[in-house]
Amino acid sequence: MADTHKKEIDHISGVETTGHEWDGLKELNNPLPKWWLYIFYATVVWAVIYWVLYPAWPLVSGYTTGLLGDNQRANAMIAYDKGLAERSHYAEKVMEADFSTIVEDHELLQYALANGAAAFGDNCAPCHGSGATGSVGYPNLQDDNWLWGGTMEDIHTTLQHGIRAGNDDTRFGDMPAFGIDGILSKQEISEIANYVASRIGLEPEKGVDVAAGETLYQDNCAACHGDNLKGMQELGAPNLTAATYLYGKSLDAIKAQIHAPRNGVMPAWEGRLDPATLKSLAVYVHSFGGGEKPE
Repeated sequence: MADTHKKEIDHISGVETTGHEWDGLKELNNPLPKWWLYIFYATVVWAVIYWVLYPAWPLVSGYTTGLLGDNQRANAMIAYDKGLAERSHYAEKVMEADFSTIVEDHELLQYALANGAAAFGDNCAPCHGSGATGSVGYPNLQDDNWLWGGTMEDIHTTLQHGIRAGNDDTRFGDMPAFGIDGILSKQEISEIANYVASRIGLEPEKGVDVAAGETLYQDNCAACHGDNLKGMQELGAPNLTAATYLYGKSLDAIKAQIHAPRNGVMPAWEGRLDPATLKSLAVYVHSFGGGEKPE
């Protein structure tokens, strides 16, 4: 327990004690270091100077503006307006340029990539992933497998109008539901699926007539996917020889898609994003490495 009435001179250090003692330990009344005091006094002086030069004290209907009249909020708004002006300048140049020009102009390309990256993170990453590798039902934007074409122009059109998005200009290509609509029997669907499997490196099921599946494929599927299974971009028909499938590359997945196809929807971004951002987004998506070079 502390005893404030027993001040004395410590016989070892020669410093007066404060009179506080805990378990035999006495507190010395050492003065604060001068360097610490000088810094403390300097901060007090700086605070007074700051109060005079800069806005500091609240008043009834405002605040003291300070002798310098400096205002961080006003400075931030000036910087914001400057940024908007610079962005508007580059946005106009992006809108005026074709994709080849954007790619060849370093400043425009850097603006488009930065603007597109921000738009992608806010609007596209929830479905396609932050790395644009997609998932089941959501396309991988880093590969070369593009249903509607992989040029910047094609990507831009898809971004504008979407896929099955309910507008007059949307990308639209529905695969018939051969099973649930009764167009083909379960056995016929199995034969087509096994024929496709035999062409893409999968092992067909034993006992299934693959030759009959080829005939059925030519009669029902070749009009869209082609005799060579390469698909048709103008119809949005997938290349069946591609390394990856949107809904899974297995015999069961192929059967399921023939029986009751899943026709995904991508929103139309025209009207949601400004034209310069849409164009920038097309450049950014193309930069992942998939698709085709601009003409």
